[in-house]
Amino acid sequence: MPMESSTQSGVSLQHHPATNIVKNPHRSRRSWIIACAILLVFAGIFAYGIVSRLRHAATVRAETTQMSLPSVSVATPERSALLQEIVLPGNVQPFTSAPIYARTNGYLKTWYADIGARVKKGQLLAVIETPEVDQQLQQSRSNLATSEANLKLSEITKNRYQGLLATHAVAQQDVDNAVGTYNANKSIVDANQANVNQLETLQSFEKVYAPFDGIITARNTDVGQLISAGNSGNVKTDLFHVSQPGKLRVYVNVPEQYSQAATPGLTAELTLAEFPGRTFQGKLIRTSDSINYTTRTLIAEIDVDNPTGELLSGAYTQVHLKVPGQPSSYMVPVSALIFRSHGLQVAVVENGAALLRPVTPGRDYGEDIEIVSGLQAGDTVIVNPPDSLVSGQKVQVVQPAATTATGGAS
Repeated sequence: MPMESSTQSGVSLQHHPATNIVKNPHRSRRSWIIACAILLVFAGIFAYGIVSRLRHAATVRAETTQMSLPSVSVATPERSALLQEIVLPGNVQPFTSAPIYARTNGYLKTWYADIGARVKKGQLLAVIETPEVDQQLQQSRSNLATSEANLKLSEITKNRYQGLLATHAVAQQDVDNAVGTYNANKSIVDANQANVNQLETLQSFEKVYAPFDGIITARNTDVGQLISAGNSGNVKTDLFHVSQPGKLRVYVNVPEQYSQAATPGLTAELTLAEFPGRTFQGKLIRTSDSINYTTRTLIAEIDVDNPTGELLSGAYTQVHLKVPGQPSSYMVPVSALIFRSHGLQVAVVENGAALLRPVTPGRDYGEDIEIVSGLQAGDTVIVNPPDSLVSGQKVQVVQPAATTATGGAS
């Protein structure tokens, strides 16, 4: 038993070294693999951390660069309408209007028409008492009668002397004296007749008549008032003022930029505050063909038919004119304008950069404004540009291009 044990123990002792020799290589390989795996894990973690940091740094740099660019909103200009409606203030005036003055001196005896009265051509408006003219006329007629009597007598004498001259009963000198006296008396008669005609004409001015069909818009006299002739050096006051309301004139000042488009024949519409929702048709008849130095406007006349007399002379009106638009003009928001020392400018976006362009404005429609030069088709205009914006600066568009409203009437 002990021997077996020894044997077994010996066997055991003999196997242990062999076992150690066999197990050590496997442990070393496993340890090396584990160590490599741990190293790879740490290397991967390290590499991932570096890559993440690099990516994060790149993202931060990109975001910083992006945030450093000015953020702008843009709008796409639209071409102006083919027909543009311009609204101009105007004053309604009668087509024909005349102040009625006296042509003789005297006192107003009576008047027959007051303000608002519709009168016909030739209708009696007033009568003036002219005692001085009446007396002068009476005296002139007496002088005319005396001169006519003298002329008759001189004519008889002339004829008698001419008959006696044929028989040599009188001298030639006597005949010549008779003829000369007749001619002188005839000239006196002609002068007295002219004086009578003049005074009769002045006497006819005692009655004041309406020069045309119309309405009395003013009466500046009353019974017993001293009347002075309109051609005298005294202060002239019109007795009446007559206007013809059947046709009216409206004068408007057209801005210089529309002066070439404001041609005779254009239709116009009138709107008045006292007629809400209604329009009155008119036509541009003529222009002054010259620009006023002070207002830089063109005076245009609009004629309007007023058969019912609804429109009153002197009223304020707004005249709507449709004029041809300029094909090269565009509409942009007013907020896109840049006011600087270089003049009026707008900023457009090209290849991600802002470019400042000088522009020429046209009509202002409130929120939008017409640009007649400086823009091209396809431009993108910056709305509300920053004050620090310079030409060539990179910008960031934060909203899609919007289309601005089109001004004018199409």
